[in-house]
Amino acid sequence: MSGASLTTAGAAAPAYRKVGSIRRERRWALIGAYVALAVFVLFFLTPPFHMLVTSLKSSAEIADLSGNPWVVRRPTLENYWELLQQGNYLLHFRNSVIVTLVVVAVTMVISTLAAFALARMRFWGSATLATGVFLTYLVPETLLFIPLFQIIGGLGLYNNLLAMILIYPTLTVPFCTWIMIGYFSSIPKELDEAALIDGANHFQMLWRIFIPVALPGILAATIFAFTVSWAQFLYPMAFLVSSENMVLTVGIVSDLIRGDTFQWGKIMAGALMAAAPPLLVYAFLMDYYIAGLTAGATKG
Repeated sequence: MSGASLTTAGAAAPAYRKVGSIRRERRWALIGAYVALAVFVLFFLTPPFHMLVTSLKSSAEIADLSGNPWVVRRPTLENYWELLQQGNYLLHFRNSVIVTLVVVAVTMVISTLAAFALARMRFWGSATLATGVFLTYLVPETLLFIPLFQIIGGLGLYNNLLAMILIYPTLTVPFCTWIMIGYFSSIPKELDEAALIDGANHFQMLWRIFIPVALPGILAATIFAFTVSWAQFLYPMAFLVSSENMVLTVGIVSDLIRGDTFQWGKIMAGALMAAAPPLLVYAFLMDYYIAGLTAGATKG
């Protein structure tokens, strides 16, 4: 009896050590992950923190190189107040909001209809056309703005916000269409068959079935279109001249940099306020964005 007990105890000891080893490895892996994440967060939060510190300094304190650039000796909101009360910052903000909202609406209408047609209404060449739509997104915008400049000039839309509304969808529509093609393709085909049996047409299928089911993918595409439209710099710099028609990305640079004079406090304050809308969108819709991207990555 005692020999059997010893045998059982001897067999259990290695198993206990193995379980303890696995737990120890998982603990060290978790610690390593948190350390890597902390380094990553520190690295990417350093520039925004420096921007915040600089925006809270007066021009005299910024020019004083003897102090610590990471410490604010006399915090002030003067830079924010002057941006909101003087100059064209609020006008630039309004222009950005108008352009972004219109571009997002146009992008989502075109992308949703195109993705539904390419993913569910199978026709000859639909797969090739879907790949071609995505390949257009890979063309660098630095190669496109010269021919687009000629087109916009021919239409008489130079220095006009309407030019941005026409140009931005060339950046947003291809990628948003590709995201939703993958998402629509992952929806079971039995839904199509059931809707057709019930007498629904393709528009009714899209509106009543596919849009509600594919809402995470649509939100992911919407967030992408919003981010691209809000943060675009090259096209506004090339096509907008007067300060009254500029959006935030170029308005800050144009109005707050005069020759070799940089109003660093106002530039940092303006950039931080301009970054607030995308930050809020990602903060509230990040789960939907990730769900839409991961679901659109698989087909079947």
